[in-house]
Amino acid sequence: MKLSSIAQTLEGSEIIKIAGEVNEMKAKGIAIANLTIGDFDPNLFPIPQELQDYIIEAYEDHQTNYPTGDGVLALRQHVAKFVNHRQGLIYNEKTEILISGGSRPLIYATYLALIDAGDKVIYPAPSWNNNHYVHLLGAHGIAVPTLPENNFMPTAADLKPFIKGSTLLALCSPLNPTGTMFSAEGLREICEMVLEENQSRKADEKPLYILYDQIYSQLTFGNHKHIDPVTLLPELRDYTIFIDGSSKCFAATGVRVGWGFGPANVISKMKAIVGHMGAWAPKAEQVASAKFLENTKAVDTFLNNFKKEVKHSLDTLYDSIIDLKNEGFAVDAIEPMGAIYLTIKLDYVGKTTLDGEVLDTSAKLNFYIIQNANMALVPFSAFGTEDLCWYRASVGACSAKEIKSKIPQLKKVLSSLK
Repeated sequence: MKLSSIAQTLEGSEIIKIAGEVNEMKAKGIAIANLTIGDFDPNLFPIPQELQDYIIEAYEDHQTNYPTGDGVLALRQHVAKFVNHRQGLIYNEKTEILISGGSRPLIYATYLALIDAGDKVIYPAPSWNNNHYVHLLGAHGIAVPTLPENNFMPTAADLKPFIKGSTLLALCSPLNPTGTMFSAEGLREICEMVLEENQSRKADEKPLYILYDQIYSQLTFGNHKHIDPVTLLPELRDYTIFIDGSSKCFAATGVRVGWGFGPANVISKMKAIVGHMGAWAPKAEQVASAKFLENTKAVDTFLNNFKKEVKHSLDTLYDSIIDLKNEGFAVDAIEPMGAIYLTIKLDYVGKTTLDGEVLDTSAKLNFYIIQNANMALVPFSAFGTEDLCWYRASVGACSAKEIKSKIPQLKKVLSSLK
């Protein structure tokens, strides 16, 4: 059967393939430390009780018809207050804020609103899903390699060779898959470069826009503080589209309430695109989310406790990997800064198992660890990089106790590789 060229060439998700292996093992009764999916086990990380109560109230109040195309006004109002309180940003709830069913439709709508076939899109490698959005639009994607010594965050020097003639720069901080973040200095250099590029363009040329995915902005740890382009350089306000929502900061991935904000002329087109897709967040969840954001005490209490629990799991895994490193194993990890991810180095690709199998790819090594150490990670190859040593670990669906229990098995497996 003939399908579209996009459908025939669309690549499947390596993460889903790994999840399939994990689910098969779980079905056999094997206890797996599942560090793959960027989601939360509701038994470990339930949504805020107040948000749950407000959702039930909204359904009991029959808030089950279509929401307005750009989202329930009360929610847009409280999103405006939330980003103003948290980041000092001022956006108009009537023209510059858009609600959708999670953040993914907003990212896709940003691409659709700005990108024509053949347009150049720049994004760091590793990063999440930009390669797929580029493919869907027939754009010219440039995955810019990043380095572990820069915490896998792109630098202005990394990006500079590709800026000329580009239409979109897709950035994310805290970054999926690494859990690392921009410093103010590092992001400022990038922003100044983007502004300089836009000032050099003619009136009939498309500007260079920044898609700034900050879905993990509320999940930062220690002295690491979230920063954004518009706060650093207000002149970039007309060129920056923010992607955000409740999915990660409130452990509410299944509630499906995302919000984006940016210049009115772009948001208005994104509104039409989201409407044509029917990618609205359910009205009851929108009404409930508005009430929850209004309840500042409940928001602050949840975030304080949630961040402590997430950090405890991340620290447990980080400390365990560093202990293995200190014992002489070829492993390493980058200090957790934000999000729910830890970047782990397993320098064992090319090693041979006791059965004589050569683990010559990061995927093979990963599946061997899944099967023998019962610990599941995601290689960075799933995020657009060819680096063979680095892996993402997500702690949203795995307790610190579970993580700790699997380290001896990991140690045994790594010791057996020659």
